[in-house]
Amino acid sequence: MSRPEHIAPPEIFYNEDEAKKYTQNSRIMEIQEQMSERAIELLLLPEGAPSLVLDIGCGSGISGSILEENGHYWVGMDISSAMLDVAVEREVEGDLLLTDMGQGCPFRAGAFDGAISISALQWLCNADKSHHRPVQRLYKFFSTLFACLSRSARAVLQFYPENGAQMELVTSQAMKAGFFGGVVVDYPNSTKAKKFYLVLMTGGSVALPKGLGTEGASDGVDYARRDRAKNLRKPLKSVRSWIQEKKERRRRQMKKVRPDSKYTGRKRCGRF
Repeated sequence: MSRPEHIAPPEIFYNEDEAKKYTQNSRIMEIQEQMSERAIELLLLPEGAPSLVLDIGCGSGISGSILEENGHYWVGMDISSAMLDVAVEREVEGDLLLTDMGQGCPFRAGAFDGAISISALQWLCNADKSHHRPVQRLYKFFSTLFACLSRSARAVLQFYPENGAQMELVTSQAMKAGFFGGVVVDYPNSTKAKKFYLVLMTGGSVALPKGLGTEGASDGVDYARRDRAKNLRKPLKSVRSWIQEKKERRRRQMKKVRPDSKYTGRKRCGRF
């Protein structure tokens, strides 16, 4: 199966049809939600108080919605206007920015308490245009990300490295930009469940957390734990029910909410 980043640049690959899959395909949403929950866990955000988190490659706002459920505020950035249109249609609560992560994170210094990214970092390793230089774009991204994080913050970037050389390229540019950290691998002996998380720290070198499935089971994968988590996971919501639940929550918070109608949760053609 071809890797998406080999097919077309992200702003072209994630067109309206691909964007729809992220709200209509329950399997895609389930996987994205699982990885988002894991990334937030690895962030080690302070308990008891909301944090401001940057969501890089936020897409249709799935990971941002998980941040909302955990009581945090977020700002999302993505290069695909079609994906951001879906996020707006879903009425996510985070602020959205259309921008290329390879051109850097355009935020003031120390603005965020943490950053996450799901399935986006590997796109920077390709030269989609004649003037693109992956090494320069990676360094620009990591150096500006380092600048906009507080000095006690972490960034957790889930990605799909194509090979060892690509992983080395990514980590070396992150360290060059000033980060400490490394790659955490969950379920390293499982073909389907294996996931890579680049865990970066701004405040100094700290021991990396262990990846899931690296202890306990003889084959290196804790299938019992994964199955229990799957059974306990909340059922996926439709777009309509997601919007109605969000409206009810905002009404309880005494916020201004648009009235419900037969068009609630339906795609509005030509709206944007």
